[in-house]
Amino acid sequence: MTSPAPRPGILDISPYVGGRSTLSGMDRVIKLSSNEGALGPSPKAMAAYRAIAPEMHRYPDGHAGALRETLASLHGLHAEQIVCGAGSDELLQLLVRGYAGLGDEVVYSRYGFLVYPIAAMASGATPVVAEEADLTASVDNLLSVVTPRTRILFLANPNNPTGTYLPISEIKRLRDGLPEHVLLVLDAAYAEFVDRNDYSSGAELVDAYDNVVMTRTFSKIYAMGGLRLGWGYCPPAVAAVLNRVRGPFNVSSPALAAGQAAVEDKAYVELVRRHNSYWRDWFTEAVGRLGLTVVPSVGNFVLVRFPKEPGRNSAAADAFLRSKGIIVRPVASYGLDEYLRVTIGRDDEMQAVVQALMEFQGV
Repeated sequence: MTSPAPRPGILDISPYVGGRSTLSGMDRVIKLSSNEGALGPSPKAMAAYRAIAPEMHRYPDGHAGALRETLASLHGLHAEQIVCGAGSDELLQLLVRGYAGLGDEVVYSRYGFLVYPIAAMASGATPVVAEEADLTASVDNLLSVVTPRTRILFLANPNNPTGTYLPISEIKRLRDGLPEHVLLVLDAAYAEFVDRNDYSSGAELVDAYDNVVMTRTFSKIYAMGGLRLGWGYCPPAVAAVLNRVRGPFNVSSPALAAGQAAVEDKAYVELVRRHNSYWRDWFTEAVGRLGLTVVPSVGNFVLVRFPKEPGRNSAAADAFLRSKGIIVRPVASYGLDEYLRVTIGRDDEMQAVVQALMEFQGV
């Protein structure tokens, strides 16, 4: 007997594998593998989540009206141009579904988020890679691979897993260099952590042009990865497309309630931002003193490079850290075999990682 066959190309997709969460034989681990919020969600968000429990038999607001209004008020945006999704991942996939298919191309940078090629291939489109310069997206290289078949260009800014970013001047140059038929998707999942005065998430470009979309997530600074909540800011025509291809109730009531409370808790967000900035700088300096190369990061994670020699390389460091109950993220799947990505965690967690790396380095 012959089983049903998937569409051509589906089985060529390498499934996305998230960061490890557990270690065999260890009851307590320090998990710094998934860029999750160090301090957990806002207490007000948790209270809102608990309060909605008696209403779980009701369908959620399929338009996410209250959350969209709250986001619009916070960021100075037009609520009708905001579309919410089950994580920004869903929105990235919906954008490909709505705008690219068989025979089309989707462009992204070499070390961009792995969901980009997965979403492209799932819709029958061809992913096209542009090389980076010093682990940073290159506008010239991105534009050089754009063809008449290109429908979407994804750019994570800041980028995961490198932690690097492009200033808004370069984003504008990229937009200006694209044909009008190409949709520029700015994935700003880590925007809230950036403390550079030349950075912008790109919302102003959405208002100025018809081919720019900005996506955001609640999984990082809001620490709500388990609820799956994200949003996109789109030109009206793109929002209309997303609202046609998304599910009618694609975001749950608990996620909507917790998300709105999290957005409104500005003091907690600022606390998380200050915590991340301090410990990111502290960790970068401490690891640099150990003789390891650290890629300058503006996110809530740091990419650390290890030498190639056996016993001192990234694989050996990863195994040593796991023996100490510390989980970080190998990034060989991105082609970065010499690196480990370390999420910024609580103060005691960051101190524990540095202590373990000191032992590994023999310091």
